[in-house]
Amino acid sequence: MSKDRAVRHQFEGEQLESVFVGRRDGAARPTVVLIPTVMGVSDLEIGFGRQLVELGYNSFVADLFGMKFRGADRDTMFGELNRLKSDRAALRRRLLAMIDLVRDLAEVKDQQIVVAGYCFGGMCALDIARAGAEVAACASFHGLFDPPGLAPEKINAKVVAFHGWDDPMVPPDLVVALGKELTEAGADWQIHAYGHVGHGFTNPNAHKLQIEGVAYNALAAERSWTSFISLLEELFAGHD
Repeated sequence: MSKDRAVRHQFEGEQLESVFVGRRDGAARPTVVLIPTVMGVSDLEIGFGRQLVELGYNSFVADLFGMKFRGADRDTMFGELNRLKSDRAALRRRLLAMIDLVRDLAEVKDQQIVVAGYCFGGMCALDIARAGAEVAACASFHGLFDPPGLAPEKINAKVVAFHGWDDPMVPPDLVVALGKELTEAGADWQIHAYGHVGHGFTNPNAHKLQIEGVAYNALAAERSWTSFISLLEELFAGHD
């Protein structure tokens, strides 16, 4: 059984509250950092975290926006997304500070960390890899691919992007550009593209955003999750 606990922290004066989801015995395990969509920490990501605990991992659902935005409306959260996206250097600092926080948690085994993000969180996962962070892997689920415009670093993490081919926010030319970018950075990378699938395909409530091309797709959600778990098994086979 899993146990959730709030982790309160700060970034440059902003009050944040992430959620650690781990085993009730507090055992140290490889840990997956889950970076939510534009809507911030929600039951969806915490639910993914609980699934990971059942599979033998711990998880950390990262709050990038701040406690005061928990449960805010769509327009407010899109405003915050634009604020964070407008300064990718500052966003990188925020993300790397969060990774440092996770490294120091007693429940994180031997700094064995994987980052997975959804939509905006998927872009954040890619930006962590682009920063050269020493994490095992970074996974983007229907993430945004636009590069940060910062000096390139050697990518140390394995990178995988799970992408809906009909995603209106990430047209095919950006998919090709990401592959080229990751190749030039020396990354071990994969891109899984799902035909006839749009943006937000892992989220059963994606339609509530009322954005054309954003919709849940159960088959793509299952395929991407299965592939992600295979990646974790590849990285941490035989962990105890």
